[in-house]
This record gives sequence, C-alpha cells and structure tokens, in this order.
Amino acid sequence: MRVCGQVPGRRLRGINANGAAENPDFAFTFDTFAIARGTTMYHGRRFVQPENLASSFFVVTTELMERSGTLLESSSKGKNALMSNNSPSVVVDHVSKSFGEFTAVNDLSLAVHAGRIFGLLGPNGAGKTTTIRMIVNITAPDSGRIELFGRQITPELQDRIGYLPEERGLYKKMKVGDQLRFFAELKSVPGKEADRRVDQWLEKLKLTEWKNKKSSELSKGMQQKIQFITAVIHEPDLVILDEPFSGLDPVNVDLLKEIILELKASGKTIIFSTHQMEVAERICDDICLINRSRKVLEGSIREVKRAFSRNAVALRLVGGETVLADRTLISNIQRHSDGLEALLAEGATPQNLLKELLAADATIERFEMIEPSLHDIFVEKVTEKA
Repeated sequence: MRVCGQVPGRRLRGINANGAAENPDFAFTFDTFAIARGTTMYHGRRFVQPENLASSFFVVTTELMERSGTLLESSSKGKNALMSNNSPSVVVDHVSKSFGEFTAVNDLSLAVHAGRIFGLLGPNGAGKTTTIRMIVNITAPDSGRIELFGRQITPELQDRIGYLPEERGLYKKMKVGDQLRFFAELKSVPGKEADRRVDQWLEKLKLTEWKNKKSSELSKGMQQKIQFITAVIHEPDLVILDEPFSGLDPVNVDLLKEIILELKASGKTIIFSTHQMEVAERICDDICLINRSRKVLEGSIREVKRAFSRNAVALRLVGGETVLADRTLISNIQRHSDGLEALLAEGATPQNLLKELLAADATIERFEMIEPSLHDIFVEKVTEKA
C-alpha cells in the first residue's frame, strides 16, 4: 500500500538505517508530513529523498511494511462524531516499545478524557516522546493497544490531530506565511480559508510583521510559535504538544498558556509534555508521570496533590518562639526570608498550633496550610530508588 503527499522542496538527507533523521531539521518535517498524510513510519526502514529537485515541491512515497509478520493496515471508515467529556479521547492500554535492547515504554496505560488538558510529565529519556509518537501513529507499539476517539487510528482520524513535535524543523528558506498556508492545505483547509487562518493566528501570536520573513530570520521563540500555529491551524479535536514552551520567554509562555486554555474552553482535548512543573500545575486537569519508561502516578491534579499532602503550615509571625520549639506540636521548621514552614508533629493539628500561638500572644500575619507543589512531587518520585 502506497501513500503519497507533497512536501516543500529542498534537498535534505534521509533517515539512516536505524530510523533516525540524519538532518535535525528533518525530524519535525518528517513527523508533520506523516501526520498530515496519514502515513505510518517504522523504525529501521530507510527513507531517502531525491538528489535534485526541479520545483518547489516534490512527491514523497512511503510504504506500509510488514513487522513481525503482521501487516498494519489503515481503515477507510469515516470520522466519529465528537465524543462527550465522559468518554476518553485517547486510550493507551498496556503499551510497550523497545529499540533494540533499550525499552523506551514499558506496559504503559493511560486515558485522556475529552475536553481536558492532560500533562505527560517525566525526566529526559523517560519515554514521553516515544509515547506521543505512538499515539499519533508515527511509531508502532511492540505490544498493547492505542485508540483515538474510540477507534484504532486511521488516516481520517489523523486529520483530527494537531501535533507539535519537540524538534524544530521549519523550512528555513520558506516565508512564514507560505509555510503556514502549506501546512493548512496538507490538512485539507481550502486556500482562502487557509489565508484567513494564517492571518488570524499570526495576529494572535503577535507575529503579523514576520509573515513575509524567512524562517531562518526568526528567533528560536518565534520559530516555536510558528510551529505551534502549524499544529492548530486546521482546528483539530486533539492537540498534542511535545515541550511547547521550549525556547519561550516568560511573556510568551503566558501567552501560549492562555491560548491553550482557550483551546480547552472551545472543547479541544490537549496532551502536552513539559519540564516546567509550575506551568503544568496551572493549566493541567490531569497528569501522568513517567519515569524509567514506566508510569509512576496518574490522576487529576487535585487527586495527586491530596495523595502527597503533608501536615505543614506556612507562617509569618512575630513572637511565639516557645510554641515553635514545642516538639509535641512541630517536628521540623524551615525558615525562609519571608516566613517559615512548620511541619506538624504526629497527632498535632493546625487548629492546635493556632490556638497555642494565640495563647502565647503571637502576632500572626500568615497562617496557611501547605500542599505539595507539582515540582516537589515530581522530584520526589523521579529520585526514588528503583
């Protein structure tokens, strides 16, 4: 079975015998093209581009190949109707993936529900990107099952996905506007509508003046915002963002965060991976933490924090030193420049501590129960002994 599509022309090297891109720019292009045209890539298959290009576009032919004696086929069924918020948009069921002797993902299961923001978290090399690439059908799992919108993935379903890979790979010699229009048309957005959406998104991300500039003239942060537009310009139902905040300054992190929340408000389902725990904590509804290729926790932000809660109080006060020294009330104190954090002793309650401080005539400016941050939970789980 052959699947053909067009990619903006420029001479690039291919993919080596191990399935890795020889040109770092090619990784993003290859991933985006795969999703846009509904192709399936397999680790270990060679892909070579033409040596000479006569025009600004060339045709790439890929072939579905047998793996372990089984031919993976794409179905031709139509799109499903949008699913309710109670139904999972994505189901990963006991999925594993290895590259040679290295296990990238080991028996992973998770569910991403419609209309929610799902954070896929973990340290470098944990298996996040491999998981994402299996969800979008760039890499086939060795075992297990993946479903999108209640079905196994098909080329038609891939049109409902917007994917931002971690690797940068914009076509450096193409103008920004032409490039965005090209990616919109790959996803079947007609010309005039594509032009309208290009202008709309460039304005939204404050990049209008860069429309006629080449990608090579953009800063890293600008390039990241352009790549984000390529992932959402066709208005997908499922948006998958791999390290979307990479290279962005704090102002643009906030801008992109607001846009992600707007996409959620419009009913989109969003999966993103990030190392910025404070951002994930602000916008995620649910998270899955992967470490050493395995899932170590999953749940809503509230459920996860509740499971890791500790009996601690943040204080800012004058006086009450004798109460703070009482080990029947407080087991440990961490002092900061603007207050302190008191870990309550076993059996002690915040009410007990507050009562004793008031009785000691302490002036209390702050008294607040502390819940663990997502950063604290992340560090605790990934540093646990295997």
